[in-house]
Amino acid sequence: MFKRYSPYWVWGLLALPALTMMPALLTETGRAFHGLLHPSGEWAARLLILSMLVTPLMYLTKGANWVRWLKSNRRYIGVAAFAYAAVHVYVYVVGEGTLAKILSQATAFDMWTGWAAFAIFIPLAATSLDLAVRKMGRWWKPVQRATYAAAILTLLHWASLHNWSNPMGAVVNFAPLIALTLYRLWWLYLRPRPQALA
Repeated sequence: MFKRYSPYWVWGLLALPALTMMPALLTETGRAFHGLLHPSGEWAARLLILSMLVTPLMYLTKGANWVRWLKSNRRYIGVAAFAYAAVHVYVYVVGEGTLAKILSQATAFDMWTGWAAFAIFIPLAATSLDLAVRKMGRWWKPVQRATYAAAILTLLHWASLHNWSNPMGAVVNFAPLIALTLYRLWWLYLRPRPQALA
């Protein structure tokens, strides 16, 4: 029978990329610190994608054990995605140095899409606690569906960096999510179904 592993093991696994970032993150100066900008953002996007892959994978694999494990830990994965996004924002803010410089860039397409995605991340992470799930009741799932907007904005933010000079990194990472989401929509609305008995 399928068992859910201790959340401590799950958090340890999710923290592995962060361990490689800690020495540079603690310095707050130098090339190594600024070099965390892209890895932290990419890990935030990858974990967001992983958390969103669970539902279409349930349809595709008919509830395989490993997918059910992902489903049972999906909220942890989503919170980890927010944590890496927060590191990404922190490195960017410290690197820019002044509020005036940050605001001067905020209206650029690659910037406002990133800020909007992070703004959506905040309530999603805040409502991931068990207490929030109980308190919100049937409203919890509609709020969490904002994840789709965050994913679209994240894709646009990543792809449009450096004036769309290299969008393929974002496209390749998001391709599984796009493909499986299309599969889920086909399964729900377009797949052939047996004719109902008269």
